Amino acid sequence: MSTLRIGSRGSQLALWQSNHIADLLRAAGHLVRLTIIKTAGDRLQEGVTFAQVGSKGMFTKEIEEALEAGEIDLAVHSLKDLPTELPEPFVLAATPVRVDPRDALVSERFTSLAALPHGATVGTSSLRRQSLLRTLRPDLTAVEFRGNVDTRLRKLAEGQVDAILLAAAGLDRLDKAEWIRERFSPEQMCPAAGQGSLAIETRKGDEATAAALAFLDDPATRFAITAERTALAALGGGCQVPIGIHCRPFGREYEVLGAVGESAGSRLIRARATGTDAIQLGTQVASELLTMGAAELLELI
Repeated sequence: MSTLRIGSRGSQLALWQSNHIADLLRAAGHLVRLTIIKTAGDRLQEGVTFAQVGSKGMFTKEIEEALEAGEIDLAVHSLKDLPTELPEPFVLAATPVRVDPRDALVSERFTSLAALPHGATVGTSSLRRQSLLRTLRPDLTAVEFRGNVDTRLRKLAEGQVDAILLAAAGLDRLDKAEWIRERFSPEQMCPAAGQGSLAIETRKGDEATAAALAFLDDPATRFAITAERTALAALGGGCQVPIGIHCRPFGREYEVLGAVGESAGSRLIRARATGTDAIQLGTQVASELLTMGAAELLELI
């Protein structure tokens, strides 16, 4: 039996995600080896913002180079780190069951967003979160906040800010949910496309690896992320623009929520659609957002 070689970033969360997939593969009878690969995003943890340098391929380029060279067989990513269109040699082979996609407020002293005092500082590196935060609480000050989860929690404990915004999924996966003070509904703070989802990337034509991974692909998650990524692609956005897209079950159908904000939080456009076709839903929400002026807002970024 051949060994499945997984490529992963070296951050605590990336390693948790890759080891999680490795454990599931081992439980299914496969031999697995993990290879840690340092990416540009890992090297660029301080100094400039993601928005300044752009984020396309920041956390994936070196891993995809190893995948294309045949040094690894699969890569485990946070789905929101992947571009909406994968480069030609690669395919999204499996999307495991999604966990909590919501954004969360983390604070030592304050129990909720509403409890933060006027002028409080909130750390986040995401333009989407900054924009939505300013919409919910324009009196607060959004502070650029970088680093892995532990680094951000340490900075918070040092009192550098009053609160931080993080993905609930990362805190749950790292057994740090006790830090969470509030989980925002998608109506309050629309999540990034793919948030809470893992993506397993392989080479096109590698049928043996694809067959080994097939049991990990969750149809409901695949539907949701297809709708979300379709909308994001139609809007021309990546993970470092103030776009929220979230798909969830809605009775016997699915509902897609979309939000595009102006970076200063002075304007927010929302749209909603329901249906049973993922691509059609994503396209419809994006079309409505564009009709309402989303393109003009995004051009300002």
